[in-house]
Amino acid sequence: MTTKSNPGNFLEDFRQGQIIAHATPKTITEGDVALNIALTGSRYALFSADSFAQNCGLPGAPVDPLLVFHTVFGKTVPDISLNAVANLGYAEGRFLAPVFAGDTLNAVSEVLGVKQNSNGKTGVVTVRTTGFNQDEIPVLSYVRWVMVNKRDASAEVIDAPPKTPASSVPTPDLVLPQGIDFSGYDFALAGSPHAFQDYEIGEKIDHVDGMTVEEAEHQLATRLYQNTAKVHFDALAQKESRFGKRLIYGGVTISIARALAFNGLANAQLMIAINGGRHVNPLFAGDTLYAWSEVLAKEDLGEIGALRLRLVAVKNKPATDFPFKNDAGEYDPNVVLDFDYWAAIPKR
Repeated sequence: MTTKSNPGNFLEDFRQGQIIAHATPKTITEGDVALNIALTGSRYALFSADSFAQNCGLPGAPVDPLLVFHTVFGKTVPDISLNAVANLGYAEGRFLAPVFAGDTLNAVSEVLGVKQNSNGKTGVVTVRTTGFNQDEIPVLSYVRWVMVNKRDASAEVIDAPPKTPASSVPTPDLVLPQGIDFSGYDFALAGSPHAFQDYEIGEKIDHVDGMTVEEAEHQLATRLYQNTAKVHFDALAQKESRFGKRLIYGGVTISIARALAFNGLANAQLMIAINGGRHVNPLFAGDTLYAWSEVLAKEDLGEIGALRLRLVAVKNKPATDFPFKNDAGEYDPNVVLDFDYWAAIPKR
C-alpha cells in the first residue's frame, strides 16, 4: 500500500539549528475560550469578563495565556513529539503579547540540541518554539525538551547537546500587556482581597479543592489544542505501552491545577512567564487532582507586582497530606506536576 501520510520525525531526523515551520494556523474563537473554561473550570476574572478586563486597561478579555500555550504547543506535536516517549520539561517561557478572540496563531521551532540515550533506542530533542499572531508579532516563546524514539536503532544520530536553559526568566525579561492598569482593580469581583503585599516568600497555599478528570474531558481538551500525540488518543496502541492505557496530556494537568489555584491566588491571574515545569508522574482518566502553591520570589514591577510561584499538582490524595519529595529528593508517586511560573498581581 502506498501512502502520502506523515509518520512524524524520529530522533535521527533532527539536527541542531534546524528550523521547522509548523502547519495549521489556528484562529482562537470565543467558542474556543468558552470550551476551555468548560473543560478546566477556570474562574479568573480577567479572562472571563470583557468589563473586568476593560477596567484593567485592556480592550477586552484576553485569551488565557495557558490556552495560548497549549494551542501553540499543539502546532508542534506532529513535527516534534508525535513519536515521543515523554515530554520532559519546559523552560524560558515568556508571554510576549496578549492574544484576543479572533487572533490567529502559528508556530515555528528551532532545534537547540539532540542527544541520543545510552540505550540507543531513544534520545532527547530540545527545541525553542515561538508562537506568532496573524500580524507576525511574537506572542509566546518557550523551550521544551522531549524524549523521542528512533525509527531505526542502527541509524546515526549527530549528538549536539544544547546549553542548559536558564533556571528562571529574569525580571527585566518579564513582559506586561500594553496598557494594563490595575489602579482601579476590583478585588471583590476578582474574588479575593489579597494583593501583592499580602504574600510572603516561602508561604505555601493549599488550594483545597479537587477535580476528577474524566476520559471525555481530557480527550476534548487535547483535541481543542489540536495535539495529535498518539499517547493521548490511540487506546489500542497504548495497550502495548508501559502504562497500558492513554495518558492525559500534561497541558490539561497544568490548566486544571492552575484553575484550582484560583482558591488562594485569584488575583495572581495573569501568567507572564514560565520558568520551568516537569510532568513527574502520569495522570490518567479517573484520577482526582489537588494542588498547592509556594511563593518563591516577589518582584516590584512599578504599579504592578509579580509573584514567582511553584504550582504542585497531586493525584488521589489531599495535597498537604505528605511531603512531595523524600529525603533523597525523589518525587512522591502521587505528584504529577511541578510547575514554576511568574504571575502579575495588583498592589494595594
